[in-house]
Amino acid sequence: MKRSLLRRQIERLRPYPALLILAVPLAVVEPLKLATIFIAGEGHWITGGLVLLFAYAVSLFVTHWLFRVVKPKLLTLPWFARSWAWFIAARKKAWRWLSKRAVTLAAARVSKK
Repeated sequence: MKRSLLRRQIERLRPYPALLILAVPLAVVEPLKLATIFIAGEGHWITGGLVLLFAYAVSLFVTHWLFRVVKPKLLTLPWFARSWAWFIAARKKAWRWLSKRAVTLAAARVSKK
């Protein structure tokens, strides 16, 4: 698979510069999301909505792509690896709880009918 020049350059970064690269879009996008409240508050609903849509798109696509690129480097940091393992375990536990809850709710609906 052919990799872009930008991706190859980012992959060559050491862990902390990679973390900084990941933090840049978040530092721009998160305040932008907050700014949409003020834009909409001034009566510019369409502009506020478009800015919010743009902010979420950047957050979703750019940050996700960057995270996938820098994740191997970040996992070399012991504190990040521990945090990531904890997050994955918590996510699995939450999914198990939600799936059990969904089955219980579905069974309760069926028994009411």
